[in-house]
Amino acid sequence: MGGRQPQWSDALRALDEQGWCRLPGILDARQCGQLIELYRDDSRFRKTISMDHHRYGSGEYRYFSYPLPRLVAGLRGRFYRRLVPLANEWMRQLGKNAHYPDTLTEYLGICHAAGQQRPTPLLLRYGEGGYNCLHQDRYGARSFPFQVVIPLSRKGVDYQGGEFVFTEHVARMQSRVSVHAPERGEAVVFPNAERPVEGARGYRRAMIKHGAGTITRGERYALGLIFHDSE
Repeated sequence: MGGRQPQWSDALRALDEQGWCRLPGILDARQCGQLIELYRDDSRFRKTISMDHHRYGSGEYRYFSYPLPRLVAGLRGRFYRRLVPLANEWMRQLGKNAHYPDTLTEYLGICHAAGQQRPTPLLLRYGEGGYNCLHQDRYGARSFPFQVVIPLSRKGVDYQGGEFVFTEHVARMQSRVSVHAPERGEAVVFPNAERPVEGARGYRRAMIKHGAGTITRGERYALGLIFHDSE
């Protein structure tokens, strides 16, 4: 990981308590530039999605093919290793009969045995007017409860707008909204679909969706890390 070393103990505490965390300095400027350049190399991707065509928003994203670029594969494995203890604790709190193995290699073996064999890390590109509707990224019966987004472009220089948006809804309560404007190379970690929220009678299930606000100027690229593979 480039730049400053992330403070994982503080980040995991924040993720558990508030449902998201930010880790600065995950990628440096050179690494961000390398990933943006990859976007133009068709051979590195298995599929390109037009958000406009599917009414997901306005913009485009591309799913990497296996083998993943070494930088992307390394990030995916290291993030998984840090996040898996909290993932297992959340499964216990949510009353789910699920346990994630210690390494991403082991977990992907479980995904692939279940028919989820297509890689899910992706690069996103938004131009002026681009946005991403609120959604969840679940691609089959197997899913890991966290995912990561890392902006590759410079806010205020390469683009304006495009803040990350999260909504959290607990039954019979009004929704909570969080808005974030991370720096280039800074990781935002958040729930894939749900998280436990402690209440007077134990833990309740909060449903999470995420999206991106409108780009008002310029162009923004971002790296998305999803840990389960797709059907």
